[in-house]
Amino acid sequence: MKKKDAILKVATVLFSNRGFKDTSVQELSRLTGAAEGTIFYHYKSKENLLLAILVKTRDDIVAQFDQFFENRPFDSGLEMAEETTSFYLYLAGLMEDQFLLLHRRFLYRFSESNPEFRKNLEAIYNCLVDYFEKAILTGQADGSIDSGIHPRKTALILFTMVDGMVRFKNDNLYDAGALFNELLKSCRRMLQVR
Repeated sequence: MKKKDAILKVATVLFSNRGFKDTSVQELSRLTGAAEGTIFYHYKSKENLLLAILVKTRDDIVAQFDQFFENRPFDSGLEMAEETTSFYLYLAGLMEDQFLLLHRRFLYRFSESNPEFRKNLEAIYNCLVDYFEKAILTGQADGSIDSGIHPRKTALILFTMVDGMVRFKNDNLYDAGALFNELLKSCRRMLQVR
């Protein structure tokens, strides 16, 4: 693994678990074996390092979903919505540190004053909601999803339900796995033709 990649990986874990302020470049240097100067050479600042993590997170999420959808036949848009829900939960477990980072408040504070943070956060959430919307539109076209629901708004609601489960899991508030079947039933009820 290249030093630059190792820096990103370790910084993701530190930022997601400790926060921005409580992550020091000195500790990052110690854990990666990269000199502080090397870290600043690659990323210029701690804030730019965090921004690089957001870009990589977005790219990784898109790549994972693209791979998931590639050559995958769905019997219906409703099945596609259910599978998208399941895959989102799987991906949140696979990319646990990145999803934990996305739930940290400091990212949103940065996005209030830094357009690059805002642009990248919006890109991440828009691409995730787009996957749910694609399933809804597919289902409306094939008749498996109610044509009377608004695709984008419903996709946002589905996304917040699923992401809320991820937050439960990440914050150790509740065994989110115990809610999986109920989540799928709720999604189905919301989407099915009436």
